Amino acid sequence: MRWIRSIRASSGRTMAEKRADGRMRLTLLGGFLGSGKTTWLRHQLHAGAFPGAHVIVNEAAETPVDDALLSRAASIEVLAGGCACCEQRAGLVTLLRRLCDLRSRTASGETRLDQVVLETSGLADPSRILDAIRTDPMLVHHIVVGETIVCVDALHGLAQLVAEPLGRRQAEAADRLIVTKLDEADAAGLGRLAATLQALNPGAAVEGAAKGSPMAPPSAAGASPEPLPALDGRTAAPIFPTRLELSDEIDWTAFGVWLSALLHARGDDVMRVKGVVRTPAGRLLLQSVRRSVQAPEVLPPQAEREDDTIVVIGRGYRGEDLRRSLERFAGVRARADISILRAAS
Repeated sequence: MRWIRSIRASSGRTMAEKRADGRMRLTLLGGFLGSGKTTWLRHQLHAGAFPGAHVIVNEAAETPVDDALLSRAASIEVLAGGCACCEQRAGLVTLLRRLCDLRSRTASGETRLDQVVLETSGLADPSRILDAIRTDPMLVHHIVVGETIVCVDALHGLAQLVAEPLGRRQAEAADRLIVTKLDEADAAGLGRLAATLQALNPGAAVEGAAKGSPMAPPSAAGASPEPLPALDGRTAAPIFPTRLELSDEIDWTAFGVWLSALLHARGDDVMRVKGVVRTPAGRLLLQSVRRSVQAPEVLPPQAEREDDTIVVIGRGYRGEDLRRSLERFAGVRARADISILRAAS
């Protein structure tokens, strides 16, 4: 992490100065699984932030979901099937090189792409992505990383900082920390979280948000940081996504029972569930973070998308067992595609 600190210390230029050097500005948006990255970015785009930006959505699973929520983006592209810091590192470099090439070919008088926002997978390490850009002989001359923003879940962030090495690395890499879901957290826990973030990354600005809207940041006044045990050398079970393809005959009441039972029994292992499904009530976005299930959101029709797919991300179970249990509850066949992600180790 030292080279990230040194870059910050030596790049005290204003945003205008960074753009004036001719390079394309990249904003990196990260955070652990379910931290609220897409919700926050969605609100920012609605409010007019990142005007004209090309948004890249990195998804760990082969089936993307978050891009369906970012219709306010000027343009959007999906990098699915692995984290941009490892499995899809080469894919990210290729994608960014293509954008740089298109930018350099923009004719005089035409609108040139000057800003890219990369929303990473919840399992991505921002420092590795920054390193990929810094060490690429083309990208380092065409892209400046203007800011690394990391979202931290007010409900689960403290536990993740205690138990997950990746959660710590994400927080340490941030220029700006957004503590999300402030409307759902208790004051005492927020104070400890704020103090812990301050101890991990004293140079980062801290902001607050609820459902994407800005709120006053949590205060660390009078709170002590949570003791963080040493995690060096710790070998954790790998985190992996399981993609469940649902049939048209599924009983949605039974599906709801299955999901509730799954989260009740394995909520600490099932870290994230998300998917877009077509139901009698319309096209719905389904999401949960650990045992917390969000109210389904009705999405507008989008004929070109492949829906009726649920992505379950977690550890400590077999993906095939998810398929079998869903079939038993819902009484229909489901297909499961399972992949292991190195980034989560």
